[in-house]
Amino acid sequence: MDECPRCQAPLERLSLADVETIACRDCGFADIPVDHESERDEPESWRDAINRFYDGN
Repeated sequence: MDECPRCQAPLERLSLADVETIACRDCGFADIPVDHESERDEPESWRDAINRFYDGN
């Protein structure tokens, strides 16, 4: 992979000890696997947020 999949700029190899990855200086792309799935908490109501603020918690 010589070009960034996002912006087609040249990629550079970065390494630290025995770990290596590729990255793009132009757009910030990094070849690091991430999990974009997460469980969301139930949203807090405005009333509960304001009460929590005034309670100091």
